Amino acid sequence: MNKAELIAKVDDDAGITKTQANAALHSFVDAVTKTLKGGGKVTLVGFGTFSVSKRAARNGRNPQTGAVIKIKAKKVAKFKAGKELSSKM
Repeated sequence: MNKAELIAKVDDDAGITKTQANAALHSFVDAVTKTLKGGGKVTLVGFGTFSVSKRAARNGRNPQTGAVIKIKAKKVAKFKAGKELSSKM
């Protein structure tokens, strides 16, 4: 399912326009993004938790030359499915 299909599903299920569904989805994504940028986490009980994880710097290899390259440390977004979501799969 892509973004357009998700918006169509939300507008159909909630009985709202596609414009309103798009605005709601955009608002959700912005809220999660801002919270994660601030170092927080977003928990939706039964669905899952969005959080930030830190990846340490490490050495990698260039597959073409075999040369060692340094990969910088960075923060990545992480999602852990909740118990209810996991049980439905």
